Amino acid sequence: MKFSAMIIAGLLWAPVAGASAQEINDAQIASIVVTANQVDIDAGELAKARSTNAEVKKFAELMITAHTGVNKSATALVTKLKVTPEDNATSQSLKSGGDANLKALKGLKGVAFDKAYVDHEVAYHQAVLDAVDKTLIPGAKNEELKALLVKVRPAFVAHLEHAKHLQSSLGSR
Repeated sequence: MKFSAMIIAGLLWAPVAGASAQEINDAQIASIVVTANQVDIDAGELAKARSTNAEVKKFAELMITAHTGVNKSATALVTKLKVTPEDNATSQSLKSGGDANLKALKGLKGVAFDKAYVDHEVAYHQAVLDAVDKTLIPGAKNEELKALLVKVRPAFVAHLEHAKHLQSSLGSR
């Protein structure tokens, strides 16, 4: 069964995109950030283990390292602020979407795996950027949380561009 990465990403972020910035609180944002990063870490771990393409493995390692770093920063900040991440429809959707993506990827091998992983990374990072810009940054009430989101945004842009470049190189094979 083939999954369209754009459809998956749309399903993952539909609750965030539909919510206004005023409807989301810092505890929910914290949960969304940690969950979104963990979804990408999990996919990266699978790609690192399964891919036979050196560039895909390198990208997966970058995703693991970068998103682990963001989660450490987010966890340190919410601990400092005494904010308990609040599970919500978006974080639950991210988790279930991430699980579905892993299940779909586990059924693939070789070039098909690499393309599916990278296609999903392109769609996922675009969806994350849209959510960061339209909902998470505007919805953050705490200035330190907002500053963290603003600080990590350029990394997500770089990840998206890297994934698009990798996507184009895989498409020519």
